[in-house]
Amino acid sequence: MQSPETFFSFDIRTGTITHAEVFPEARKPAYKLTIDFGESGIKKSSAQITECYSPSDLIGKQIVAVINFPPKQIGKFISECLVLGVYTKNGVRLLTPDEKTENGNKIG
Repeated sequence: MQSPETFFSFDIRTGTITHAEVFPEARKPAYKLTIDFGESGIKKSSAQITECYSPSDLIGKQIVAVINFPPKQIGKFISECLVLGVYTKNGVRLLTPDEKTENGNKIG
């Protein structure tokens, strides 16, 4: 059984997607994202969200991501954070705040 401390060990923050492009080298359809987390910095991520979003849909979208996992190499790309989403019958839908917040605000 996990404890609340396990959950709170994840650094989950809000960020705004500033760039999105198709990731043709990925094994499963994905995008390369650049995300602004305010004082926590700019981070890159690979996200398998192509069924529900186009790259242009993503620019300016505020999302929620875990930013303290170790970087993960995906081909020649380094993913620095884990963007959070919900699996639906139509594909993965991003977790987003219901109103705009400052980039880098902590979830908890």
